[in-house]
Order: sequence, then structure tokens, then C-alpha cells
Amino acid sequence: MRILTGIQASGKPHLGNILGAIMPAVELSKQAGNESFLFIADLHTLTSLKDGDSIRANTLSIAAAWLAFGFDTEKNFFYRQSKLAAYHTELMWYLNCFTPFPMLANAHSFKDKSDKLSDVNAGLFTYPVLQAADIVLYDAHLIPVGKDQRQHIEMTRDIANSVNKRYNKDIFVLPEARINEDVMTIPGLDGAKMSKSLNNYIDIFLPEKDLLKQIKKIVTDTTPLEEPKNPDNDITFKLYSLMASPAQVAEMRTNYVAGDYGYGHAKQALHELMLGYFKEAREKFDYFIAHPEIIEEKLAIGEQKVQPIAEATIARIRAEFKF
Repeated sequence: MRILTGIQASGKPHLGNILGAIMPAVELSKQAGNESFLFIADLHTLTSLKDGDSIRANTLSIAAAWLAFGFDTEKNFFYRQSKLAAYHTELMWYLNCFTPFPMLANAHSFKDKSDKLSDVNAGLFTYPVLQAADIVLYDAHLIPVGKDQRQHIEMTRDIANSVNKRYNKDIFVLPEARINEDVMTIPGLDGAKMSKSLNNYIDIFLPEKDLLKQIKKIVTDTTPLEEPKNPDNDITFKLYSLMASPAQVAEMRTNYVAGDYGYGHAKQALHELMLGYFKEAREKFDYFIAHPEIIEEKLAIGEQKVQPIAEATIARIRAEFKF
């Protein structure tokens, strides 16, 4: 099965990205019979970030994170969208011509972003069409996404199906969304969903002391040290529970309920847990960041591997236009 995932180059992956997307996707890519297409969606990034140096640094950080968690670039496909821009943008134009205007106007993500952002550009409006091109260009079958992206995958299917019906042949594979309804929302420092835009995230790749400083910013209530505390209402406990063993979770729960256990103790325990849990990934991330030439080489090889697939898809659709 061909699986495709795109990651915007808008910043370094945080704890929420890693637990909710990166680690599950890497495990999925390791399963027999699966081949995963993982790309850095740097063209999409331009809708919100225009600084080339930042995009470059973010691209390296994202690539280093995926490599650090064991993404096998020999078995799978690892590439930058911008290095195959001729194929992505050409196909986007063809798909634009099959996309009804009301479909884009009714996209939930555009409505949400246009209400919050000062820079509401055409790229944001046509984002779902480029996303559709990213997917059908490589004949992807399965697209792991969060619940907020369900509509975009439905739009991709509708657009691709319009082309197939128009020419009465299967020019494009119709992808399926993979949405794990049981995935827990990873809380940020303030309890809301962890997000770069809310600046409430935890960067697991920070040096030890800086990581502890970030963890100490987790919001807590004012229950005194000596009094019992409710672990189920505490952000630190929730984050700890996502990575700890059942025995560790039970022990911390007992500490909360017994009293004489402060939130400072819990945050220190979370810090120590994260250093152990992500020890290997942190070391590998630092190694790849220190050797960007290795990242560049792996991406370049991946871009060569996917190019024939993209060319074949473009040839299929061009043939219908007699181009």
C-alpha cells in the first residue's frame, strides 16, 4: 500500500507532532507491504512564511527529526516538494480547472485561517488543490491525517473523480484518509492543543536545561504542596502519562493523591522521563543537524526516486489534453 504524508516547513517538530504524527507514521512505514512517501511541503509553507533562511532551517529540522525517529529512506521515499515543483504546480493547474469555486470557498480551514490571519492570500484559498496534486501525483492510496484535514482528503477525491469521470478512465487513484479517532489531543503548556501558532509547545530537541525551563512553564493550579491533587485535571500528569509505563503512571497518581508532592516534583519527573524516552532520537537529531550534507544527500536521492512516478502521472493527464 502506498502511503503519503506531507509536513509543512513552518518550524521544528514539537512533542505534539512527534507523538501524534511522526512516531505512528514511522511505525506504519515499517509494516510489510507498505511504502511511504514522506515529503516536506515547502511550497505550502509560503502561504504563511516567506523568509527563505527560515524555510531552509525548518526543512533541515523536520528532515532531521524524521530521520532521528527511524524513517527508512532506502525502503521509502523522502523528498522536498519544491524540488519537484514543476510537476506539483503543473498538476495543480490542471486540477484547478476541475475544481468548483464554491468547494474552495466552503473549505473549513480557509474560513478558520482567514478569520485569524492578516495575510489572507490566494495560496491559502487554493491550498486544497495543491494538496490534491501532492497526493494524486504519486498514486497514493492512504493519507494519514488529523480530523481537521478530513475535508481536504474528501475534496481531493472529488476533484480526482471529476477528472476520471470526464475522461471515463482511472487517470488518478482515489485516496482514502486514515484518521485514528482514538488519538488523544496532545495538550500544550496552557492545556490547549499543542501548537506552534499558540506558542504553547514543548521542543524535545532543546538542550537539557532549556527543555526543563520550557517544561516548568506548564500551567498548574494553586493547590499547596502538602495537599492532595487531582492528576486527571493536571497538564503535567497528562503529558507524563503519554510516555510513561503503566507502573510509572500509577506511582505518580499515588503521589498526587497522597499529598506532599508538588507540581515542581511532577515537572522534574516529566523532564527526566522525556530525556530517557527520547534519548536516542535526541542524539540522532543533533547528529543530523550537525551534518546537513547527509540530510541533503538523502533528500536528493529521494527526489530522483519519485521523479519517474511524477512524470508518468503528468504524461497520463497531458495525453487527455493532447498536449
